Amino acid sequence: MTAVEALQTTLAGEHAAVYLYGALGGHTSQAGAPALYAALRDAYAAHRGQRDQLTLALRDLGVDPVAAEVAYDTPVLATASDVTTAAADLEDRCASTYAALVAETVGDQRRWAVGALTGSAVRRTGFGAAPEAFPGAADLSS
Repeated sequence: MTAVEALQTTLAGEHAAVYLYGALGGHTSQAGAPALYAALRDAYAAHRGQRDQLTLALRDLGVDPVAAEVAYDTPVLATASDVTTAAADLEDRCASTYAALVAETVGDQRRWAVGALTGSAVRRTGFGAAPEAFPGAADLSS
């Protein structure tokens, strides 16, 4: 995979993350679960920012950024526990995508990708997932 392909793959993942965090927030009560709602809102904002950064990085390279899909599959979200699990799973997938981006980039792009990977790793533990020594690295071995 080239750095541009890794950037495009990561941007596609961020499009999905923004969509899914919108869905997760829509299934969460700000009054009934204020801490969960705030965590979802913060994650949504982080992923929107990262999506925008990736879009700019690709444009700066003279590449057309990959477009978002019309819709994405969403898990069953009947309870706050379902929402929390879905958010942790989403951050796990994002960490894997960012780990791949770290592996394919250098310099400022790699530093930025490490920061985004760290953010996903921290958010995933905030949603109840167990900490990992090397978040996202397990998927790189395949």
